[in-house]
Amino acid sequence: MVKARIMLTSESIRSELAKAYQIIAMLGWDDATYTHLTHRHLTEPHFYIQPFGLLFEEVDESCLVEMDFSGNLIAPKDAKINQTGHAIHSAIYQARPEIQAVFHLHTPESIAVSACPQGILPISQHAYHFYERVGYFDYDALTLHQDTQGKTIANQIHAHVPIIMLRNHGTIVCGRTVQEAFFYQYHLQKACEIQCLLDPLKAESYVRPSDDVCRRAQRDILNFEKDLGLRDWQAFSRKLARKKAFLKS
Repeated sequence: MVKARIMLTSESIRSELAKAYQIIAMLGWDDATYTHLTHRHLTEPHFYIQPFGLLFEEVDESCLVEMDFSGNLIAPKDAKINQTGHAIHSAIYQARPEIQAVFHLHTPESIAVSACPQGILPISQHAYHFYERVGYFDYDALTLHQDTQGKTIANQIHAHVPIIMLRNHGTIVCGRTVQEAFFYQYHLQKACEIQCLLDPLKAESYVRPSDDVCRRAQRDILNFEKDLGLRDWQAFSRKLARKKAFLKS
């Protein structure tokens, strides 16, 4: 049974964000200490991010760093954060006030698909979530800057485009809740895994539904439930709780 929608408080925001780090680590989607997940502050022009240097599995709500959109540390003042994380996330939060959570990951499958000229192909039901809903950003530097690349990325994101494929780099996934961002991330990862099983040289020969069918599938999928991603989020939260209980036993 799906529980009621999670009510946002400062405490629940930190708790859900920390849980997102741990669930993604459990699924093997993390990349050492190099990627980042964030959540907008409830009332202030700030956001939460993990300290630079922690593995995702090490992140809990007590260690999350609060910072403002200019890059000033709010608490703790002596924390170390990934500057690329600040550049990406602050630009998105400033440009898109409806966005509450942003995930930036480097999974091998998503990087491989980002390097394909066609990007994500409409060849699986997972991919239909994103039909005509993905932006692309060409690789131009190891370090991204808020005033240049950050703003360019943020300007591609809108209500119909919550996903950015960073060519040769990774992905950015945005959501109105942590649960929604995770929902998109889950299906994006599955779509990329499936696409990686196929021969890219034969892409034109794959069976694909018509544009109209893909658009209808996308509408059906995204309107299937009221709180997008909540049911799956609660299921993975239970899975994480069972894993923690097993490790303690």
